[in-house]
Amino acid sequence: MRTLSVANDIVPIAEFKTNIASWFKNLQQSGHPLIITQNSKPAGVLLSPSDYDELVYRKSFLDSVERGMADAHNGITCRTNELKAELARRRSR
Repeated sequence: MRTLSVANDIVPIAEFKTNIASWFKNLQQSGHPLIITQNSKPAGVLLSPSDYDELVYRKSFLDSVERGMADAHNGITCRTNELKAELARRRSR
């Protein structure tokens, strides 16, 4: 995902509604997310589908790493041979 351009990627909702097709076209061409404001405050963010998918994947990955780190910290671990046996058991189902 590209970084936000404050000068070009923040738009009031009224302007967004009147030119919605051009904002979508701009999003596809620039790859920049679009911040939509309402009453001068951020109200929403418009992302391309691929940028959204990337954010969801990264969040899922980081959550998984965090769970693994917490397990290791709490002593919830297993030996390599135990892991291999468990994976083999799951694959055989």
